[in-house]
Amino acid sequence: MKSILLCTDGSSYGENAYKYAAWMAKRLDAEVNILSVTDNRAQSKSSQGNWSGSLGLGASDELLEKLVELDHERAKLNHVRAKVILDHGKEILKQEGVEKVNGIHKTGFVADTVKNLEEKTDLIVLGKRGENADYNSVHLGANLERIVRVSNKPCFVTPHDYVPIDKVLIAYDGSATGHRILDFLVNVPFVKDLDIHLVMVSKGDDGNSKLSQALDLLENAGFSVQSSLLKGDEESEITSYIEQNNINLLIMGAYGHSRIRNLIIGSTTIQLLRSTRIPALLFR
Repeated sequence: MKSILLCTDGSSYGENAYKYAAWMAKRLDAEVNILSVTDNRAQSKSSQGNWSGSLGLGASDELLEKLVELDHERAKLNHVRAKVILDHGKEILKQEGVEKVNGIHKTGFVADTVKNLEEKTDLIVLGKRGENADYNSVHLGANLERIVRVSNKPCFVTPHDYVPIDKVLIAYDGSATGHRILDFLVNVPFVKDLDIHLVMVSKGDDGNSKLSQALDLLENAGFSVQSSLLKGDEESEITSYIEQNNINLLIMGAYGHSRIRNLIIGSTTIQLLRSTRIPALLFR
């Protein structure tokens, strides 16, 4: 892995995303590209309105000229703001020991920008919520859900507070995505030296064989793993396991077996992101 794309808006959630990104970058020996995106929808609307119906021609032209000047000033301020955010992020990452750090400022929509940049990206890091979020809110940031849905790259979702990572939970479900997670960890063993917990929540009788196969794969690759087969609701069982075992990194699929169903009613992944306060590494 060579490149991490870190999305930031300068919020309190973004502050600790820098530290988590640094942790990932050092373990993966990767560079970090910090991305700040200016959403210019509001300012574009202000200068595109048709004022001729309510104002005289001369007044309309004068107002339009002032609106254009205002848009230029906003663009300058947005550029300065982005520079401050990016410089601050670079400073924190370098203090955390990351040598290769770059800043990127784009104008547009965050999800679209990430999608355009992901070809040269191996991992995306972003905060659970954005600059307008209430810390105690149960709602996730709109950009988070959009990015997870459109991106084909693993997404590392960071919480408000930073906690050093030493205990990892792999939530395995036996799906194709679950197999991709295991293959990734075997080929990029960045958590191999940590306390690894492999957990499967099953409502049927086929859980034991699937869990055993996953455990064999990891152990054959040199991992030391504690495995558990749980019965019940996925969200509540995994949340309880996280709390009881002091887990501080969750690795799981972004979608379950039914992609269409999850798009309509929301997945277990989204519920876990809402109910837990630890980082999560999500895979498509």
